[in-house]
Amino acid sequence: MTTSRLAYSAAILAGFRYLLSNYSEVFIIGQGLWSPWYVGTSMTDLDKEFGPERVIDSPVSELAVTGAAIGASMCGYRPVVVHPRMDFMILAMDQIVNQAAKWSHMFGGNARAAVTIRSIINRGGEQGAQHSQALHAWFAHVPGLRVVTPATPADARDLLIASVLSDDPVLYIDDRWLYEVEQDAPPITEKNLRSIRPQILRPGSDFTLVGNSYSTQLCLNAAHALAQQGISCEVIDLRVINPLIFDEVVTSVNKTGHLAVIDGGWRACGLAGEVIAGLAERISPNTLKAAPVRITLPDAPAPTSKTLEEIYYPQTENIIDAVVQVVKK
Repeated sequence: MTTSRLAYSAAILAGFRYLLSNYSEVFIIGQGLWSPWYVGTSMTDLDKEFGPERVIDSPVSELAVTGAAIGASMCGYRPVVVHPRMDFMILAMDQIVNQAAKWSHMFGGNARAAVTIRSIINRGGEQGAQHSQALHAWFAHVPGLRVVTPATPADARDLLIASVLSDDPVLYIDDRWLYEVEQDAPPITEKNLRSIRPQILRPGSDFTLVGNSYSTQLCLNAAHALAQQGISCEVIDLRVINPLIFDEVVTSVNKTGHLAVIDGGWRACGLAGEVIAGLAERISPNTLKAAPVRITLPDAPAPTSKTLEEIYYPQTENIIDAVVQVVKK
């Protein structure tokens, strides 16, 4: 199998190019799609290659654009809506939660909104509380909506394609902190989104580290450093957080007896708590050798100061310290 070196942002671009080349019913709509920034180079020159009728730079109206895309999906198209900042996608909450996520259920599967909503987490960079939010846990709470959070370049490309080809409404969330991550990726093969499960990215025997999106990269960094201290960590990337599949986490914790969940969202009612609760329902009471650990954002809005950002966001060192403290007990 021939592989190619691919950065995360280039992988998204490759996914879009594949979809637009092979599926005439796919179009993309959103803000800034023709701008020099090209959504962090993840959509560079798609407008010139495929034309402004299929790569549509929209006015600033999140609600209208999302509604138009959902309507088009009911007419046989497979639209992709791009919200360059997740924060302002909240303005389209009604269309996503009350419309797209409900149609299949309300009409007995006879009407489906095959729409993909791409949202980007733009944390850090001193952008402040209104431009830095990671709201994936909100949307993972909604039945009927698939929520995809790729952590690797290969998944960024392949799960985008799988999302757009899915008959279900999908929220595809990428994190700009991942855009420069590189990987040797295999050629494109179309995948069924329903078959995507959590993936073990690094085997280990002493501790289970669970992450998604950028948090998975933190887990991999921590596992590498902890291995130098003789602690073997298994790293699991959740990949899809709604519906959430627990089998791989259960199998791993049954082996290691230890669990830490790392999430870039807030702690209260968040993804980390959901993973720990779901695990507790599925294992024997004496399986865990110590209380599970969750490393998340503090329950506070993001700061603007760079100095405070370094404290606010979880770092690799936080994971290392937490694991070492548990193992030493």
